[in-house]
Amino acid sequence: MIHDDTICLLGEGPLWHPERGELFWFDILGRTLHRKGQHWRFDGFVSAAGWIDRDTLLIASDSALSRFDLASGTREVLCPLEADNPATRCNDGRADPFGGFWIGTMGLGAEDGAGAIWRYYRGELRKLYPGLSIPNAICFAPDGTTAYFTDTRTQQVMRQRLDPAHGWPEGDPEVAVDLRGTGFSPDGAVVDAAGNIWNAQWGAGRVACYAPDGTFLTAVSFPAAQTTCPAFGGPDLRRLFCTSAAAGIAQLDLAHNPETGRTFAVTVDAIGQAEHRVVV
Repeated sequence: MIHDDTICLLGEGPLWHPERGELFWFDILGRTLHRKGQHWRFDGFVSAAGWIDRDTLLIASDSALSRFDLASGTREVLCPLEADNPATRCNDGRADPFGGFWIGTMGLGAEDGAGAIWRYYRGELRKLYPGLSIPNAICFAPDGTTAYFTDTRTQQVMRQRLDPAHGWPEGDPEVAVDLRGTGFSPDGAVVDAAGNIWNAQWGAGRVACYAPDGTFLTAVSFPAAQTTCPAFGGPDLRRLFCTSAAAGIAQLDLAHNPETGRTFAVTVDAIGQAEHRVVV
């Protein structure tokens, strides 16, 4: 079940690169991008990526969206991202079917309303949803008609209709998955090829699967309570990867839960979507 033994303080942003056949993921608090056997350290927080080509990622940091060359480790800033606000950092993000990239920001102390969700599309960065606290669960239906996202504290995953030409939001978001009244807090999410939503649930040690109408279908448990974000990968896209976080867990609990903070992989009875390419 363990994909990699690296312990992350706040694992996030797993990305299966469809051309390389490799998983990349982040430790936000550790300011590091990981893949098996290699680790890139950054000066600021980094949290999410999309793939531009075989050797280049778009990486979200606390101050910019940048091109990152995997061979040389060099970065080229594409545009600032809340660079004038030192009280926020990046969080969950994912490329959309139109070649855009959605990225959430939040307060360093998860302050109420300090964050937002932005979209980068062909050179333009536009704020979509201001006043969020912990933006998460950014993912997209396979037909490109729908985006999903959450503000974790609301315990609601939202559904957003998209403009079919360019992928900008149309109309107001609606509730897709309502977890109010439960003990589940939605974190990162991904949509499989059938349109089902796979949502990591912070504190529950699981990734739960919901139909597009919000009906609960199944759940996969992991040996780490703070599951953060899933991704599909492997040669047939049947491997479900999940990052986790060790931050905030007492040493005694860590001793009894040694897998906490690691990145996991299991084979599931579902097929994922290949991650979309970012067009810059």
